[in-house]
Amino acid sequence: MSDPFPAIAEPAATGETAALFADIRATVGVRVVNLVWRHLATLDGALPWAWHAVKPLYVQGMADRAVVDFRREMTLPKLGSLAGTEPASVDAVLASYDHSNTVNLFALGALMARLRGDVAEEGVPEQGPRLPAPDVDLPPLASEADVPPETWQRVLRLNHFGDRPEPLILASMYRHLAHAPAFLQRLEAALTPVQADGSLDRAILANRRTAHQRARVLARAIATEPPRLAREIEASVSAFVEHAIGKMVTICRAIRVARGAVSS
Repeated sequence: MSDPFPAIAEPAATGETAALFADIRATVGVRVVNLVWRHLATLDGALPWAWHAVKPLYVQGMADRAVVDFRREMTLPKLGSLAGTEPASVDAVLASYDHSNTVNLFALGALMARLRGDVAEEGVPEQGPRLPAPDVDLPPLASEADVPPETWQRVLRLNHFGDRPEPLILASMYRHLAHAPAFLQRLEAALTPVQADGSLDRAILANRRTAHQRARVLARAIATEPPRLAREIEASVSAFVEHAIGKMVTICRAIRVARGAVSS
């Protein structure tokens, strides 16, 4: 698939961009910077504006509080068991993305709502304690050249689950999991039935709708005026919120439940 979202690789970042990437890692509590931020770094002035706009949502625990409330009412498809011994990297990747994607869903969802003028007319963004970020090391982000052809084809097939016929963005979680091809095979077998019966799509849609309403309230806490590139930033952020992050929040949580790592 072609990549409509060019991005700056973390090792290639310099100057202000490198400093912002470091701040994002420290603030969100992750070892890698989400693709949405790395893509915004390619648009003139977009990354500093967007990060400064939403950083308080992380620092003050507003996004974390939204996650806690959201998880109480998440709809999850029921996958077959994925329990059993796997490389440690598998659960490290799942724990990291379960945390970062869900927190990002609310912070970036709030930014999207702010840029669209879709801010809730009432409601108070509530602060809360920060959720502990998993202290894990992740395997390298695999590219097509790094893995056997059959593994890469499975990554691409997995990326279609819960998304439009031709996904806009290749979810990074699958690329990190590509170093555990046997688990990817089990994962494809577990996701295929819930994609076929529609329960995966229904769960993703229900969770996106719930998250959107909460994000509209969080948007009340963003006071920064939209920049010159507001339309381009909104288009980029919405693609991630409504597709890659929006689907992977549900998929990753369902996988962790099937692994027995979390109860719901």
